[in-house]
Amino acid sequence: MSGNGASSSSLNMISGEDVVNNNLSALVVDDSPLLRLLHDIHLKKYGLKVQVAENGKVAVDLFHLGASFDLVLMDKEMPVMNGVEATKELRAMGVTSMIVGVTSKDGPGEQQAFMEAGLDYCFEKPLTPEIISFLLEELNKHNKD
Repeated sequence: MSGNGASSSSLNMISGEDVVNNNLSALVVDDSPLLRLLHDIHLKKYGLKVQVAENGKVAVDLFHLGASFDLVLMDKEMPVMNGVEATKELRAMGVTSMIVGVTSKDGPGEQQAFMEAGLDYCFEKPLTPEIISFLLEELNKHNKD
């Protein structure tokens, strides 16, 4: 796991009530229907409005059509357009959403290339409720600024 100072010690156990925010929205971008469903369920438990996309091109197209999301969970390896390409394109479009890379390959080299594309954080999948709580706490801090 890497990102702006994220470490396992900073992932405190947070109860769902502490981070529930019904005004936040998320986009889950993953080619695996199972992981899309799993992350969708976890995010909805925290009150987020969730939309899913099966690859990076669909995600980029959604933003081109005017959609906006507070949080984007972006898989790295996908057909059509992978997560690295999609993240670069979203950042080039001026998208300021928190983009979190989600990858099955946890090697530092794998994550570094993904982070350099413009991610805020990168974690091994699937995301745990603790990691999601951490991300939502970070989003809530950012939204208060």
